[in-house]
Amino acid sequence: MALNLFDQFMSPSFMGIPLMALALALPWLLFPQPTSRWINNPLLTLQNWFIGQFTSQLLLPLNQKGHKWAMLFASLMLFIISLNMLGLMPYTFTPTTQLSMNMGFAVPLWLATVIIGMRNRPTETLGHLLPEGTPTALIPMLVIIETISLFIRPLALGVRLTANLTAGHLLIQLIASAVFVLSSSMPPVALITAILLILLTILEVAVAMIQAYVFVLLLSLYLQENV
Repeated sequence: MALNLFDQFMSPSFMGIPLMALALALPWLLFPQPTSRWINNPLLTLQNWFIGQFTSQLLLPLNQKGHKWAMLFASLMLFIISLNMLGLMPYTFTPTTQLSMNMGFAVPLWLATVIIGMRNRPTETLGHLLPEGTPTALIPMLVIIETISLFIRPLALGVRLTANLTAGHLLIQLIASAVFVLSSSMPPVALITAILLILLTILEVAVAMIQAYVFVLLLSLYLQENV
């Protein structure tokens, strides 16, 4: 048993070599190679339909220029979902519980949306820093507040994903430890706690998918303001 609850979030290493790169590459290794059998595979047909529906709904508010991001958003969502789901398996590591990795996703993509806006629509992009009809006396303060709000967006993206997954994993470990301790002294209570653990695990599966969707959805909303 870990001496610290947060030990499970430490980056794994083997003989002093960090295994973060292996954890990030594992989801892509699990995806099968394209073959002609995919055409008649009902499961993959359903999967492709779901991805198509998700992408169309995600990019519905965007104009034609924003549709170029469809492949990137769909791939990013599948990648984050795969990492989150693999992290729920025993003896595995969840890279998305690392704030540094989530910020590595959030900052470049957020910055790309801002750069696109500054290049294509500089007036409208800068206009977001000052709401229409603002009194003259409040202009300096509102510009500062909106600028801080703009630069805090990638931090909110990374912290939201990290905090939700970290909290879920901590709850699972606490309840699993309680089941282990109570199994010998109070079996009925341990059984009830085990049922709660199963329900929490199902909830964490939903959270793993929802957080990936929210991450990509917010990026699409940021893109919507700049294209």
